[in-house]
Amino acid sequence: MSTDVPTSEPLTTSITPWLSVHRGAEAVDYYTAAFRAVELHRVENDAGEIVAHLSIGGADFWVSDEADSSPEVLGGGSVRMILTVDDPDPVFEQAVAAGATVVAPIYEEHGWRIGRVADPFGHHWEIGKPRSPDSVS
Repeated sequence: MSTDVPTSEPLTTSITPWLSVHRGAEAVDYYTAAFRAVELHRVENDAGEIVAHLSIGGADFWVSDEADSSPEVLGGGSVRMILTVDDPDPVFEQAVAAGATVVAPIYEEHGWRIGRVADPFGHHWEIGKPRSPDSVS
């Protein structure tokens, strides 16, 4: 088996999260209200279950009705989303106002201003930004 990687073409890599939820349409509404997500694409079946492609300021993710693998059904999630924004405080407050639960209020540590919320569907979101080098003590 060869492990050589062709070098004639540049390699473009990305990772796009896919969140399993119970109540997909409500999740899309929440992410739109909490993070100003934009819905790029949606497929809906006859039962009203959805798969939706969303974007928050160019950071894409997917949401789908998969109740059996949602954190609500499993009793917790295993993936934490990190939403890096210019000003985390109003985004954090907006997420809470839209229905998130505060896991850790905004604080400054390890060169970040950051806080964590759990969305109504069981996913945890760290909302923050790196602090400028001259503000880190």
